[in-house]
Amino acid sequence: MEQNSSLQTSKGADEAGTVSYTVDGFVDYKGDPANKLKHGGIRASIHIFAMTILENMANLGTSVNLMTYFYYHMHYDLSQSANMVSNFMATTFLLSLVGAFISDAYISKLHILLVFGSVEFIGFMLLTIQAQTKSLHLPPCDMFEPNVICDHVSGRKSVILFSGLYLIALGSGGLKAILPTLGADQFDEHDPKEQRLVSSFFNFFLFSLCFGACIGVVFLVWLQNNEGWDIALSICSSSILIGLFLVALGYNKFRNRIPVGSPATKIWNVLAAAYRNRNLDIPSDIKDLYEEEVHQNNKHKLEDLERLPHTTQFKFLDRAAILASVTKGSKLCTVTSVEEVKILIRMLPIFASTIVMNTCLAQLQTFSIQQGVTMNKKLGSLEIPSASVPIIPMAFIVILTPLYDRVFVPFARRYTGLETGISHLRRVGIGLVLSIFSMLTAAIVEIRRKNIAKEHNLVYANPILNPLPMSVFILGFQYFIFGIADLFTFVGLLEFFFSQAPKGFRPLGTAFAWCSMSMGYFLSSVLVRVINEITKNLTSGGWLKGNNINLNHLDLFYWALAVLSFLNFFNYLYWANWYTYKRVESNH
Repeated sequence: MEQNSSLQTSKGADEAGTVSYTVDGFVDYKGDPANKLKHGGIRASIHIFAMTILENMANLGTSVNLMTYFYYHMHYDLSQSANMVSNFMATTFLLSLVGAFISDAYISKLHILLVFGSVEFIGFMLLTIQAQTKSLHLPPCDMFEPNVICDHVSGRKSVILFSGLYLIALGSGGLKAILPTLGADQFDEHDPKEQRLVSSFFNFFLFSLCFGACIGVVFLVWLQNNEGWDIALSICSSSILIGLFLVALGYNKFRNRIPVGSPATKIWNVLAAAYRNRNLDIPSDIKDLYEEEVHQNNKHKLEDLERLPHTTQFKFLDRAAILASVTKGSKLCTVTSVEEVKILIRMLPIFASTIVMNTCLAQLQTFSIQQGVTMNKKLGSLEIPSASVPIIPMAFIVILTPLYDRVFVPFARRYTGLETGISHLRRVGIGLVLSIFSMLTAAIVEIRRKNIAKEHNLVYANPILNPLPMSVFILGFQYFIFGIADLFTFVGLLEFFFSQAPKGFRPLGTAFAWCSMSMGYFLSSVLVRVINEITKNLTSGGWLKGNNINLNHLDLFYWALAVLSFLNFFNYLYWANWYTYKRVESNH
């Protein structure tokens, strides 16, 4: 799993021998070559961090308490609410692919960012209007009373609810693909000084996500529970608008990558050419495969070309670049184009191996929140909403990220020689191991919680009126362990996909990290349904069926996830050792 990525270096000198501060492949807001002294760097990335904080404050501050919104205000039962939250979160992350395929295809990431931010703003405004309009509310109903049937939202109320939610999902998904890549683009990987800052950017991107999340899960959740969802959603709408304004203020500071066409088109061209030439023999000599020659004297000064050497994996794709295959109307692909598709294929097993971990994450944002509803939420004279419990891992990440970046990485760099301290794949692996312990801890805590409910005859009690004599902060153990796991795995994945993806595919590469979360949330919904179906004859309706979590078998579900995570780790080890890091031939 050693990282052997070879990077180009550029002295940035022009033909006269003077130092040039332009950045190949990037322009400013006027379309002129980007200048390092005026564009990019920390001066531009600050605007990315600000937008990230405000967007994640609004998005996570809403989604973390969305289960209680579905349950108490929209009258869906527990398993329905959990699945709807999981599906909403999964769709949000999956829609990062939309942003990935659009950005840098025909217009710059910066302009696409402003578009997706506006879409998310409209979504929050729809939810705000519904929350503030009494005619769009449901009548009060006691969801915890077993003999009462509460009708869930329907008709135009349902249309407004889900239109708003999925506009938020589309906007947020697009931003998730664009924000990290646009921020990392502000640092030149060919400049040794700026190259080191790329890794720091991703660490502090996670810092920004968690800092915004801390504000959201405390401030917004408190507003939702005490002042009303209408006020909380109004603030969410305002925060997105302020974030877009701050990005616009830095409009003239960004380095914008020149659009190079859609990744989807490039992938399709290679696959179509390989299929068209499926009956041709693969040449034994790579000289019979087509590659464009690049000469310094005719290379456009703004192009940031990346030439990839031929590899022997997935040989069937080499047919797309066979020189003798050109026929009228057909298009010949270069070796580099073929290798770009091969790189994406190599990434897929790594991507797939992190899905189970994100299935575990889905439980901490659904069932763990519902656990907290039944527990004692007092901290001295204050009462902490159960949906605010995730502040524990978020706060630790906010504290630990600067220490990781400024202490651990330089220390590890002395021994590994890697700018990132440890290789991306090792960092991901550490997080996967920690996620196993998080689920084991969650199972043990749930066993203790249910025992206390039985001991005090509170199994059927209304948790709002009679909470268990057990502090909600006990849940902090599972959250804390998973928070550290996320510090390793999520940033490791972002760095891995950004550094390994071909330059024209980088938004798509980083979207893989978010899509792993999406698949994890979808898998969570599937697992809940499957486990309920398998266990319906063993328990009343299944392990996770019904509105009373004290009667469910959530502890057994956590044990199952721990076992699944353990098996998945060995699957990851195999693919991590199989993976070959990208090599680049210099064009300079």
